[in-house]
Amino acid sequence: QVQLVESGGGLVQAGGSLRLSCAASGRTFSGYVMGWFRQAPGKERESVAAIRWSGGSTYYADSMKGRFTISRDNAQNMVYLQMNSLKAEDTAVYYCAARRGPEFAMDTQRYDYWGQGTQVTVSS
Repeated sequence: QVQLVESGGGLVQAGGSLRLSCAASGRTFSGYVMGWFRQAPGKERESVAAIRWSGGSTYYADSMKGRFTISRDNAQNMVYLQMNSLKAEDTAVYYCAARRGPEFAMDTQRYDYWGQGTQVTVSS
């Protein structure tokens, strides 16, 4: 049974940084794409970044480029999202997700597994 467990969220001041972690278990993720999404109150869930488990190539939503970095540790089955220069508008619940790759996908419906999410609150 696949499990994705996020951690690392919290309260941070604008301009600060956080690193989110996603612990993945339950199968071999070779060939999968791992993604980070976020959902702010009253808004739809949106893509933040994604990474291919095999090879490590990445994708970023335009508004995240230059501030967020996605990475993975194959040996530990972990996926990370380093977030720098945080803004109040980055406040949201952040979710880790997985889909059978290798194509990147921004549509939530194309992801097979989801974590429960971790809250990130950026105070201005």
